[in-house]
Amino acid sequence: MEQPAIEIEDLTKHYKKGVKKKIVALEGLNLEIHQGEIFGFVGPNGAGKSTTIKLMMGLLFPTRGRAAIMGTEAHLPRARREVGYLPENPSFYDHLTGEEFLLFAGSLVGMKGKELKERTQELLDLVGLAHARKMGIRKYSKGMMQRLGIAQALIGNPRLIVMDEPMSGLDPLGRAEMVRLILGLKEQGKTVFFSSHILHDVETICDRVGILVKGRLTYLGSPSQLAESPWWVLRLEGNHQEILRKAGFPRVVLMGHLTQVEVPPQDLWEALERIRTLGLTLYSLERKRLSLEDIFVKEVKSEG
Repeated sequence: MEQPAIEIEDLTKHYKKGVKKKIVALEGLNLEIHQGEIFGFVGPNGAGKSTTIKLMMGLLFPTRGRAAIMGTEAHLPRARREVGYLPENPSFYDHLTGEEFLLFAGSLVGMKGKELKERTQELLDLVGLAHARKMGIRKYSKGMMQRLGIAQALIGNPRLIVMDEPMSGLDPLGRAEMVRLILGLKEQGKTVFFSSHILHDVETICDRVGILVKGRLTYLGSPSQLAESPWWVLRLEGNHQEILRKAGFPRVVLMGHLTQVEVPPQDLWEALERIRTLGLTLYSLERKRLSLEDIFVKEVKSEG
């Protein structure tokens, strides 16, 4: 069986506030990230996403539990040899140019000479900063600095890339480029773990999604699994709202020239029979699907 890229068991982080009070940042997280997958970690502000990532990167120590990277305990320096990391708010030596910073970052992971120079240029091209390679970082916009942070995360050609809010500060074009970049990393066989507030992008590119609310994992699965709803949607030709409501259908709406009815699975066959008895024409029948945003809002409200 293949070793998980990330393995988390009962990971918990509490902070003390005063003498007796404690703040629960993360509570009993259990999670496995498979090699080669794109995993999206979503949740409201303060849910514990950044805390989880910092624990994975060995930047914080847990109250209890453990995290492992490619089978190595996360607190050990060697666990990060094949990891590229983009923090939520990356910092740079702003007296350097973008090119100089990447050369420096590459030297820290043991690269040098021609290999380092070629990799630096490759990444500047990849993140759209080739035109600003000689520009001082202090002159970079927030979006440009985010792109530079992504480039440094990739400099050592890591097997696992962990990014905290990688879409932050990017305009719509930059977000689209980031989506293509992440999908390209997957094609190379790399594992990508990232947190984000931009649910549409998460839903579009992730193999699996985890929703974290108040330090607890409340949902885990593929976007399609998360979006499944037990309700069925029936559409009928014509306007039949009044007839259907009188027949006992509570969830009826008019959608253009169609009347839409929603029924739970246990009532589906009875509903079809009633519609046949009423002499109405069934136009379509399908399972109702929710967007990741719908589910995200539902999970946050249920934990609130």
